Amino acid sequence: MTFPLSDADRRVADTAAADILLEVSPVGVATVTLNRPAKINALTQAMCLRFGSIVSELSAREDIRCVVITGAGNAFCPGADIGEFAAARSTVAQARRFNDIFHGAVETVPACPHPTVAVIRGACVGGGLQLACACDLRIAAEDAKFGVPVNRLGLAVDYRELAPIVRIAGEAAAFEILLTGSVYRGEKAKQLGLVSHLVPPGELAAEAARLVERIVQGAPLVNRWHKRFIRRLAEGRVLTPAELDEPFACYETQDYAEGWRAFLEKRTPVFSGR
Repeated sequence: MTFPLSDADRRVADTAAADILLEVSPVGVATVTLNRPAKINALTQAMCLRFGSIVSELSAREDIRCVVITGAGNAFCPGADIGEFAAARSTVAQARRFNDIFHGAVETVPACPHPTVAVIRGACVGGGLQLACACDLRIAAEDAKFGVPVNRLGLAVDYRELAPIVRIAGEAAAFEILLTGSVYRGEKAKQLGLVSHLVPPGELAAEAARLVERIVQGAPLVNRWHKRFIRRLAEGRVLTPAELDEPFACYETQDYAEGWRAFLEKRTPVFSGR
């Protein structure tokens, strides 16, 4: 599955308009909310299509400085809605189609040039954990729950589903998560690498806002460069001469001139993203 959507897929995505919400603040913080609290934000095919379309569109916007992904109510996301399995994942062909849609949606997150932050409370399991691991940072309440207990369903995690978890948590932790089917909280989840920041439940909103504010205060072009550089280094391939030269482009930006002048003048820089 790729984005933007075909006309047929867009019509399906439009049916989930109330289930995936987008809000953009005046300072360029885009908040994408999984909004199905009665189902603890379990993902339907339509939601995946709408989510991928939204994040893809945000990626093309120069005014965005950070993308926040969160869930409404008391949960982040438990993954796919099992209620759809009979109609959408009862055959190999249906499962392949669903996975293409789901992965097309999830993969828009690491492909997004802007910093991405998952704000997590409650259940963050299965496909929800894969989505969180696709984000650059994950801030969670201490009582949030993490895991991939699909061995209880007779369901295998495919390579694309597993990749974000292995990238974040590593091979040893992935073995523990998948083979035991355990669900983890608090410090154990952080030890496994599933959480970047862990805070008391009552402080999650405020701490997440402070984290996002620190990101937004940085030069947006630099944040985008750093995200791309880190992802590129993780690929393990030899860097080309052009790639090695790319970081020096910052010296020709208005943000660089503003940054060092503001430092000398002992004032807060005002970055334009140019």
